[in-house]
Amino acid sequence: MKVAIGGPLKLAFRPWVEGLENVPAEGPAILASNHLSFSDSFFLPAVLDRKVTFIAKAEYFTTPGVKGRMTAAFFKGVGQLPVDRSGARGAGEAAIKSGIEVLERGELFGIYPEGTRSPDGRLYRGKPGGLARVALATGAPVLPVAMIDTEKIQPPGQVMPKLMRPGIRIGRPLDFTRYQGMEHDRFVLRAVTDEVMYEIMKLSGQEYVDMYATAMKRQLAEAAKAEKEAEKAEREAEKAHRAAVARADKEQAEKLRAALEQTGRKETGGPSER
Repeated sequence: MKVAIGGPLKLAFRPWVEGLENVPAEGPAILASNHLSFSDSFFLPAVLDRKVTFIAKAEYFTTPGVKGRMTAAFFKGVGQLPVDRSGARGAGEAAIKSGIEVLERGELFGIYPEGTRSPDGRLYRGKPGGLARVALATGAPVLPVAMIDTEKIQPPGQVMPKLMRPGIRIGRPLDFTRYQGMEHDRFVLRAVTDEVMYEIMKLSGQEYVDMYATAMKRQLAEAAKAEKEAEKAEREAEKAHRAAVARADKEQAEKLRAALEQTGRKETGGPSER
């Protein structure tokens, strides 16, 4: 996949990279990145010599048919790891377990602390569960990563990417071994996550928003729904207004016609006068 996809990807988009020397040549490490575009999971592994394993929903690997098998082969080839989101605690626990297994094999594990793509290009609050718990459980160093301009190449919902140069900045590894054994302390998890997000913010230059991206997406969806409903109500009000005006015009025309007919009868005289 690095030859079939990584090579052409680098040739076509020519991504620039800073901080490659911070990625260890061997041994476990966590790449904690901001998340601007679906293409982030392709550009980052493409510029590294080592394999990077991300997590992906299990449905990508279990869809039946020829298309399903091709999809599964593709995601396996680019280093995606299936995560079963069923169960009491769902994807969170599955992601943590998968990340620990990857790191225990001495490999690179990629994760997006925001939990989802940024809806507007800003950097959102990191979720404290996955990243911090994996880091503290394994003692693996955390490398903050900033993806630059990938949201301009492939905005959410756009299938065909725009041809332009993205950037990748990889920061110095962060050591959290001082917190080992404290992976169930929510204050420690929050502190570790915030420290990583601060480093990502410095690397990316993004505006930081102290709320979760999922919450912002809900707000945007609710706002879009409210706007749509307001536009619908405005159209219905306009339609009702036009109907009322049409009725008033019709009534006025009927009154005018009746008045003209009455005037005509008076001028010509009734049948008894003739």
